Amino acid sequence: MILKLLGDKTRLTMMKILDSHDCCVCEFVEIFQVSQPSISQHLRKLRDVGLVKEERRGQWIFYSIRKEHDYYPFVRQVLEQLPDQEYRLKELEANGSRITCC
Repeated sequence: MILKLLGDKTRLTMMKILDSHDCCVCEFVEIFQVSQPSISQHLRKLRDVGLVKEERRGQWIFYSIRKEHDYYPFVRQVLEQLPDQEYRLKELEANGSRITCC
């Protein structure tokens, strides 16, 4: 199940980003240039298996990796093989999208 979830490029990239930063749906919409329902569906799948947790901050919900999950050590090894995604967040900060919901 975990491999199937991580087999999707969008979810895999989301996990890479979430491994070092909390993000909200609107940030992922900007990063991936897809609809909010599509992003929410990806996050729901990750949340349903317990890999991702959510935290409400005001009117926004932020997502992060649940590092206490039994499979996190495995997921972490997979994520370490991926290219760094910091540039995506820096682009959001540069165009002001990273702070619009925070």
